[in-house]
Amino acid sequence: MKEKIIIKGLALALCTMMAVGCGIEPRESRLNTLWYRRPAANWDEALPVGNGRLGAMVFGRPWAETLQMNEESLWAGCPEDGNAEAAEWIPDIRQHLLAGEIAKANALAEEKLKGDPLRIRSYQTFGELLLTMPDPTGLDAKADPTEQARKEDAGQPEQSAVAGLEYERSLDLMTGIARTGWTANGVRFEREVLASAPDNLLIVHLKADHPGMLNCQVGYYRSIDTKTSVAGPDMLAVDGQIHDEESPGDGPAGDHMRFAARIKAIPTGGNVVAEGDGLTVRGADELTILVAMNTDYSMEDLSFDRSLDPGQLCLDQLKAVEGQAYKALRKRHTDDHQAMMSRVSLSLGDPAMAERPTDERLDSVRAGQEDPALAALYFQYGRYLLMNSSRAPGRLPANLQGIWAKDLKNPWNADFHTNINIQMNYWPAEVGALPECVIPFSNWINAIRTPGRVTARKTFGAQGWTVNHLSNPFGHTSISDDVSWGTFPIAGPWLALHLWEHYRFTLDEDYLREQAFPCMLEAAQFLVSFMVPDEHGWLVTAPSNSPENAYRHPDGNVYRLTYGATMDIEIAQELLQACLDASEVLGSGDPVLDDVRTALGKLPPIRVSQRYGGIQEWIEDYEEVEPGHRHVSHLFGLYPGTTINSHNPELFAAARKTIERRRKYNEDPETRQGSYTGWSRAWMINFYARLMDGQEAGANVQALLAKSTLNNLFDTHPPFQIDGNFGGCAGIAEMLLQSHAGELDLLPALPPTWTDGEVNGLRARGNVGVSLVWKEGKLRKAVLSADENADLTVRYGEEMRQVSLAKGEKQTLKF
Repeated sequence: MKEKIIIKGLALALCTMMAVGCGIEPRESRLNTLWYRRPAANWDEALPVGNGRLGAMVFGRPWAETLQMNEESLWAGCPEDGNAEAAEWIPDIRQHLLAGEIAKANALAEEKLKGDPLRIRSYQTFGELLLTMPDPTGLDAKADPTEQARKEDAGQPEQSAVAGLEYERSLDLMTGIARTGWTANGVRFEREVLASAPDNLLIVHLKADHPGMLNCQVGYYRSIDTKTSVAGPDMLAVDGQIHDEESPGDGPAGDHMRFAARIKAIPTGGNVVAEGDGLTVRGADELTILVAMNTDYSMEDLSFDRSLDPGQLCLDQLKAVEGQAYKALRKRHTDDHQAMMSRVSLSLGDPAMAERPTDERLDSVRAGQEDPALAALYFQYGRYLLMNSSRAPGRLPANLQGIWAKDLKNPWNADFHTNINIQMNYWPAEVGALPECVIPFSNWINAIRTPGRVTARKTFGAQGWTVNHLSNPFGHTSISDDVSWGTFPIAGPWLALHLWEHYRFTLDEDYLREQAFPCMLEAAQFLVSFMVPDEHGWLVTAPSNSPENAYRHPDGNVYRLTYGATMDIEIAQELLQACLDASEVLGSGDPVLDDVRTALGKLPPIRVSQRYGGIQEWIEDYEEVEPGHRHVSHLFGLYPGTTINSHNPELFAAARKTIERRRKYNEDPETRQGSYTGWSRAWMINFYARLMDGQEAGANVQALLAKSTLNNLFDTHPPFQIDGNFGGCAGIAEMLLQSHAGELDLLPALPPTWTDGEVNGLRARGNVGVSLVWKEGKLRKAVLSADENADLTVRYGEEMRQVSLAKGEKQTLKF
């Protein structure tokens, strides 16, 4: 082992010397850094920064830089009540479903359940900040910067663009700073980009190591709905309002969200002047650019607040940092950022691998090479992305792309997709020691209870609240897109379970009392008033579907609409039990709990398919139409649920058969179904972790990196969809620590390729911190810390230990 350590240390030293020799500034460590030797060729290679509310994608172009920017609430559309007045027809639809008359149920549902509008509008880009500098060939510094924006995705900035420049760009996950550095004609240029949460600003800083060498044009570009003007010699004003054109089925047309930015240039040395609709900086030593962005969105109203002045909000944010040097702004940002990111560390594999550019490492993995250290980087990147897309000062949850989206109409509108995707976004939050990242999600869930009550009453004739398969910042809860797969009323109960999980990890009784329990109980109230008895007396949901999947009915036709889908039953089981458990903690005697208790005892059992041997996906043992489907909804009970576990060997074994069948049909390269979508592959990692199969869990981590990861480590569905990043991050944690079954299970699914490693700071249910060290595939040490008094059952393989911890105590266990 000593020889191995010496070789690794020598490799790191050599890499550092090589970096110095080629003009690249040496770093203390690149273990938590993405870095590259060329600029981004397109958006999928750019690097993200964010503060929960503001985001930017940094391309790292030396002479014509693009920062594609976002603000979390800049959405097209407006509030609307799209709920179908279908409550009187629900009994007839149910009757047809329960009688096996699916065609009749389907026809009636298509006629009566359609929302109006049937679709929502998209989350939108805020636009681009354009920084143009004269290059060494003497090209005109006044070249139109908007032309660069139009060419953004043309893939032009290849290696030749930085030939001879001693170039590097990077993203340090621990500081949240994207850096670009290059040398030209003996002058070293450095650019840093960060999104500060404490100051609520996007900040860019440029410097040169020779005085007076910074000459830069600062511009802004957005193709529609904006006006850019000069607001003084050092400031640009951007004012806009989204105008939604007529588009049948997409909601009302008109002038909707108002937004504004103020862009301030602060040179050290030299001067700045306004020219046209841009700013020109000449002869500066350093340059700091502050960008404030705001809209008139109100979370409280799930609507616009026309009393808000987005432009004035920007000026107020700039005024708050007036006179402060970049060094102070940077320190305030890094102190805040590191306080969250540094809570967890993970060391896997060979640290010398970090001295290779990230895209080259990824290429090696695609070619079949193992790189556990890249998996560790991917894990930390997942935490980084969640932290920067869902935290204060942000108020909305992370959407399908977090907060980073380049288009006016993004894939799937970058919406809040509630039939797995937004839920997956938050799987790593608690175990990854980022509990505050759940709060925007929790607050939004509670906010949509109000429109969700309308959906429950008008569409389903039920009490309580719910939402269907997608939503947006305006509280859209009605059936959308297509009745057959948009009808997903179990989404509300699923969302409510996340609030319970937040309590289970934090043991925050005030949160449970004030935020979680009321939401959970009202979601349970929806369930008990919505479910009806089938012919066997079991309580079932009707209508619903198993997300986006279809079955072949004995009548020969293919349908999606159904009743009592297995996922529905598993979610109902989890939520109803959670309400009873929460009521015991709080001493609640709410009369709804009697109905909850009764309903829990009347749910149908989870069945094993006689046709296929796996978990049965529907209430009947229907023929599967797409055996390799990307959704594996009937395994909710395995993960993220808890009802399919090793204590029920029959279901546990059937869950494995379900996965094997899915993979058999989705690993055909011609179809690329199922696990070949990034988020579905990430779900597979979690499934195998719960099955305690480190070999397969590790193989799926490898496949996620090789098949479903872009060069900037974004997950690709395809296209980019951020839930796969979060699901993969959660899966890696689940391989190292599980606490869902009332025990701390240490290294339950360690891959054989992760022979040596260390993780510090993971969190377990019960408000317990866990750090682990393993060597040669065997656990050597576990350090447990408790923020509350805790009596724990600790499992490692077949070994069980009972551990009692007092609040604030830390114990080290040797193995």
